[in-house]
Amino acid sequence: MQSNFCEKQLVFWYEQIHGVLHLQYVNDPDFLSFDFVKTLQITLPSLLALASSAINFFIVLKVAEDKKKEAFHEPPPVIVFPGSGRNSSTGLRRQKRDWVIPPINVAENSRGPFPQMLVSIRSDQDQDISIRYSITGVGADQPPNEVFSIDPVLGKMFVTKPLDREHRSSYHLRAHAVDMNGNQVENPIDLYIFVIDMNDNRPEFKNQVYNGSVDEGSKPGTYVMHLSAFDADDNTTANGMVRYRILSQTPHSPIPNMFTINSETGDIVTVAPGLDREKVSQYTIIVQATDMEGNLNFGLSNTATAIITVTDINDNPPMLTSRTFSGEVPENRVDVVVANLTVIDADQPHSPNWNAIYRIISGDPTGHFTIRTDPVTNDGMVTVVKPVDFEMNRAFMLTVVVSNQAHLASGIQSSLQSTAGVTISVQDVNEPPYFPTNPKHIRFEEGVPAGTTLETFSASDPDRLQMQQIIRYSKLNDPANWLSINRTNGQIVTTAVLDRESSYVKNNIYEATFLATDNGSPAASGTGTLQIYLIDINDNPPALIPRESQICERMNRNVNGVNITAADADTDPNAGPFVFELPIFPTSIRRNWTISRISNYARLGLQNQRYLEPGVYEVPITVSDSGNPPLSNRSVIKVKVCPCDRNGDCTTLGAVAAAGLGTGAIISILICIIILLSMVLLFVVWIKRREKERQTKQLLIDPEDDVRDNILKYDEEGGGEEDQDYDLSQLQQPDSLEHIISKPPGVRRVDERPIIPESQYPIRPVVPHPGDIGDFIHEGLRAADNDPTAPPYDSLLVFDYEGSGSTAGSVSSLNSSSTGDQDYDYLNDWGPRFKKLADMYGGGDDD
Repeated sequence: MQSNFCEKQLVFWYEQIHGVLHLQYVNDPDFLSFDFVKTLQITLPSLLALASSAINFFIVLKVAEDKKKEAFHEPPPVIVFPGSGRNSSTGLRRQKRDWVIPPINVAENSRGPFPQMLVSIRSDQDQDISIRYSITGVGADQPPNEVFSIDPVLGKMFVTKPLDREHRSSYHLRAHAVDMNGNQVENPIDLYIFVIDMNDNRPEFKNQVYNGSVDEGSKPGTYVMHLSAFDADDNTTANGMVRYRILSQTPHSPIPNMFTINSETGDIVTVAPGLDREKVSQYTIIVQATDMEGNLNFGLSNTATAIITVTDINDNPPMLTSRTFSGEVPENRVDVVVANLTVIDADQPHSPNWNAIYRIISGDPTGHFTIRTDPVTNDGMVTVVKPVDFEMNRAFMLTVVVSNQAHLASGIQSSLQSTAGVTISVQDVNEPPYFPTNPKHIRFEEGVPAGTTLETFSASDPDRLQMQQIIRYSKLNDPANWLSINRTNGQIVTTAVLDRESSYVKNNIYEATFLATDNGSPAASGTGTLQIYLIDINDNPPALIPRESQICERMNRNVNGVNITAADADTDPNAGPFVFELPIFPTSIRRNWTISRISNYARLGLQNQRYLEPGVYEVPITVSDSGNPPLSNRSVIKVKVCPCDRNGDCTTLGAVAAAGLGTGAIISILICIIILLSMVLLFVVWIKRREKERQTKQLLIDPEDDVRDNILKYDEEGGGEEDQDYDLSQLQQPDSLEHIISKPPGVRRVDERPIIPESQYPIRPVVPHPGDIGDFIHEGLRAADNDPTAPPYDSLLVFDYEGSGSTAGSVSSLNSSSTGDQDYDYLNDWGPRFKKLADMYGGGDDD
């Protein structure tokens, strides 16, 4: 009766919560006993709370219709190995069948007590033989070890510790049954253990602070940003189903709920109009994420901060602070700021929505002004870009309009304050005189005499509105000093003859610069350039080119003569074509030479069948230009006549002969060259012989021992005998040798002469053979090296010892720093070497 009541109550509750309470099969039959339910006083609201709480009981009822009454009283679930049963009394054998083992569900974070029994495993042969049970797999005999255990005799399987679904959600084990000898009795069976999730993890945001933005003036429903939180619990159950909501908004302007969030996706959107960056530039929103599908009573929560920046749009047109502005500018000045326009814009500073652009729409048709924008203050600087003239315009009335770099947002109208008037007054200043035609071009023939008036080069004063001013002229640049200018009227007069061929004339033009200065306050001056084009006249005779050449002594068909032409400083028609003529006198010129015209030059050659001796000939030629009247010039060309080879080129010998040297002179030159070469050869032979002799003398005298023409360097003596406290008595040569003989063996001064027989040196032959001299010298040297009695006994030799004092005294007594008068007359007694010192420091009055 009680069992039926509990069953009906569970079914009723299951239908009321629509799947919130998922009933699962529980292996412990006492879990849902009537006494347990009655003791807890479980009602429908309490069961709903129990289902969604952190404990989150999941109950499974697996009861067949025909066994409902026994569902709460049968023993723990038993898993039987599939195998063969015993024969029945009728002799029939039971057919082997396979079992489908249901999964074993274990709730995570169970509080125990542990070990907690899960299932019993048995074999239907355990009545005949002793069976031993075991389990294998991850969680049993594989890491993590000993999570599950089994009683080897009874077959009861236990869980030994709390499980964590987030660490591992399922286990796969295998159960084994063997006899006492270890023989397999049953085939292993698979056991699947699932860890049932509990709500033990809060939702976690990836970031604690999220940043988003939305344009000001956005319509409701505009997407702003996205937030997401992760829940480690099972997301197929309410434990891992996260829902979002906004907890607070700061500031509340214009309303407290300007934004909303999609509870499932975490997308934040606007819900009301009125976003204005100029009023509120940033919102701070606290977002809460809650699992259990957002159930605030039983779900776990976490929060994050969303910072929403309201981005600027150009919804505020720039407005000039005044409808009128004014300024003033001196005439003829450029790149100066004459007025400053101030503007106000509420949009984001230093952005395209704030940056101002100024335009002049009227009042400046010739483009004298422009308006530049100050990048820092956004002010408009009216700047002169083209000089203004007070005599032309005394003032300008400009109309200025200002706009933003970016276009105004849709629906925003331009303000009336975007337009203003600017009045620019022009200040009159003293302007310099100017030459109406600058530069001024005139044409004159060269050669005009000095004092010729060329032109009146006058200037004008632009200051017409001021009192009449006086202009004075002066010369600024006249390279050849050919011109002068009248100081009052600007008349140009020549002071020298104009020469087109002068180096100061470029491309027939002579250029001079003049200065015009007024008497204003302050005085102003202007420059003007006069360019004189000089017309050529025939004033330069032609000159023959070249002045020297050479020709073969005999004419042949390959060599016809010398090509000649002329140069003229004048230009056409006062230059070429030129006329070349040979003079009539002397008659030998035309008898030996001929000249013929070829195109724009002439050819000079020998008369037919004429032979001239090699040499240098001066041939006079008269050259005339084409001027009117023509100018002529008689020039002389030096022609070298020389023998030529077959190609028509002068030979070397022929060139010498042509230079004026006869055969005798050439032979004399060759003899001198031979004698000079012979002297050089003899000198080289003498040098070689001297070198050989010097090498031979080295056998007798070592070059290092030769004292001739050498500088011998001795050791320096230092500061004098009195400055060195040395005992030099040890270096003196002893008077007798008795103390040496009385010394014990091994103690001897190395600078003493040894008391041993002297060595015998080889005797030089009376008549030595020249080839034996070197051997004799080497034998004597070897004998001296082996003679211990020969000086210098391998010791330091004392050459001179002056004693312990010096009769000359010490020079250190001459102390220049001593006070008082000193007598230096004794320096005269020291000899001529000290006469200069005696004159400098000795007695006598200064002149």
